[in-house]
Amino acid sequence: MKLELIATATFGLEAVVKREIEAMGYKILRSEDAKITFLGDERAIVHANLWLRSADRVQIKMAEFTALEFEDLFQQVKGIAWEEWIPVDGKFIVSGSSVKSKLSSVPACQSVAEKAIVERLKEIYGVDYFEKSGALYEIKITLLKDRVTVTLDTTGPGLHKRGYRVETVAAPMKETLAAALVQLSFWNRDRILVDPCCGSGTILIEAALMGRNIAPGLNRHFTAETWDAIPARLWKEERKAAFEAINYDAQLQLYGMDISPHAVKAAIANAEEAGVDDCIQVRLGDAEKIGETDFAENEGGIVVTNPPYGERIGDRKSIDRIYDAFRTFFSDNPTWSLFLVTSDKTAEKKAFGRPADRRRKLFNGRLEVCYYQFHGKKPVRKTADMRMESGE
Repeated sequence: MKLELIATATFGLEAVVKREIEAMGYKILRSEDAKITFLGDERAIVHANLWLRSADRVQIKMAEFTALEFEDLFQQVKGIAWEEWIPVDGKFIVSGSSVKSKLSSVPACQSVAEKAIVERLKEIYGVDYFEKSGALYEIKITLLKDRVTVTLDTTGPGLHKRGYRVETVAAPMKETLAAALVQLSFWNRDRILVDPCCGSGTILIEAALMGRNIAPGLNRHFTAETWDAIPARLWKEERKAAFEAINYDAQLQLYGMDISPHAVKAAIANAEEAGVDDCIQVRLGDAEKIGETDFAENEGGIVVTNPPYGERIGDRKSIDRIYDAFRTFFSDNPTWSLFLVTSDKTAEKKAFGRPADRRRKLFNGRLEVCYYQFHGKKPVRKTADMRMESGE
């Protein structure tokens, strides 16, 4: 069955999610604020849920139309072939939102839409009452400037719920945002990646999942797994293929530091739960000491970090000391690159001493942040003659 699917995304991450979907081989139909629409089928629902790293959820686009009156909304929703997805015992729930639309009452829109679905299914199944004792079907009615989009959620708890966060710290970063930060950096599995303010280890773990080619949704379940409309064999086949795709031999160099013993403990526990603790080294240490670490001797390293700011624990003086350390470190190590996400507008000058090469506005939860990207010089690749002269 050909379907229009929607991958929702946090504002600012649309381009990242779009690239992920294109890499999977699916045709992009539209890229809009907070959502990417693409063509797929039932297998695409399974594959996208298992493999999307930076998206929030995967939805089926059931219909899109204009509605100026409640009767328009009722008839259009009733005209959708709900029986293709929802069985007679299906537990369907309708939520909604309305922005700049004539039908501004969200509760009223939800009520009308639910009534329309009930009337449709009553006619199809020949029953007057639905027990809603079966699988869950979450339907959303979104109105924007009188344009209605009707979607059916396939994910359940957001895609950031990987299942490995067994220990947490104050103001943890979402896994989907951490994955996006790594994808937007220069890092690849052959380069060192360091997070000197690692907290519960999310950035490092997401990098490890990428480096080992581990599907981020491999160890969790999704709402659509319980649906009759998506054959169970598809989930079994896609999970089997995902396990076979894991590169257990990838040698990764991922290092984390944090001044908090609790954070270090949390990062180690989470890495163990994710099954990537063998390729992540986390140590108790102050980010101010980054220049004294053993990994600083390497060239071409990548620092991706979320230093303390705003709601995160950290006073102004300690943050400034971290920035001073960063500025010195990157001055002494010109082939290293810094990718720093923060809401602190002084960070650009203080952390690197010059304007960033690129900036990207993002959201960490509800907090607006900027992703500052400072590109290091390309490392000089040593030839055989150069190595002989240096005695290597």
